[in-house]
Amino acid sequence: MDIRAVCSVLLLPVQILYYTVKASLRFFLPSSRRDLSGNIVLITGGGRGIGRHLAKEFAKCGAKKLILWGRTEKCLKETCEEIALMGTECHYFVCDVANREEVYKQAKVVREKVGDVTILVNNAAVVHGKTLMDSDDDALSKSQHINIMGQFWTTKAFLPRMLELQSGHVVCVNSILSLSPIPGTIDYCTSKASSLAFMESLTLGLLDCPGVGCTTVLPFHTNTEMFQGMRVRFPRLFPPLKPEMVAQRTVDAVRTNTAFIYLPWTMRVLVILKSILPQRALVEIHKFSGTYTCMHTFKGRT
Repeated sequence: MDIRAVCSVLLLPVQILYYTVKASLRFFLPSSRRDLSGNIVLITGGGRGIGRHLAKEFAKCGAKKLILWGRTEKCLKETCEEIALMGTECHYFVCDVANREEVYKQAKVVREKVGDVTILVNNAAVVHGKTLMDSDDDALSKSQHINIMGQFWTTKAFLPRMLELQSGHVVCVNSILSLSPIPGTIDYCTSKASSLAFMESLTLGLLDCPGVGCTTVLPFHTNTEMFQGMRVRFPRLFPPLKPEMVAQRTVDAVRTNTAFIYLPWTMRVLVILKSILPQRALVEIHKFSGTYTCMHTFKGRT
């Protein structure tokens, strides 16, 4: 073993301790925040739910232009008009992110008509809320194509230009279910776990790329129409998150270049418990919290 290797081994614990302390201090000390003026933000699934609130929050924080993608023109148009009233230039395009050719085609149109996207927010997602045996094959395929493959296509479409400009940010609105799945959402949990792996790999791959970063948001159950009807056993103990709060924390994470955020922060405890407790103990936690049956009243988006 040469001297460099020995030094690297000795330096590793010091580096781990340094970055751990640095990360801990961020909870107590104010962080510098990135100026969003001059940025062009594209949000998939931007017509409603968390996507709509993200558009409003980026507009409040001074984004130069906003671009909304989605499959329902009525929702896209309504959100676009709201953003325009806030004084921010906003455009919308009907685009199904599951369709690779459509994504690449619309990405070209965006570059020509609006400009270079510097913040990409992969927010589009669907959930069918059924067990594996009750799920339609086409519905299973659809959820995987929208929830995970769509991220491949949008990121491939816009990341190269960010790397050229040495300025950009890729955001993924994921879910805590990617780390702690529940029954009745096997399509959603599987796709979100794949999405998390995608973002973890992408985040590591971009560490040496100046000016380009990633943020992955892992929220608990959020009060949107997509999960309409979902019920937990103790709603006062585990209240659903407000989409406005999720949007605010997401934009703030982009401005502080935070790679991963858990909403609420107590979800970190759940992840730690899952890594150390035996399976039977985890089963009892699920039974106590009601996650075994929370999808029985699921209605979903109408």
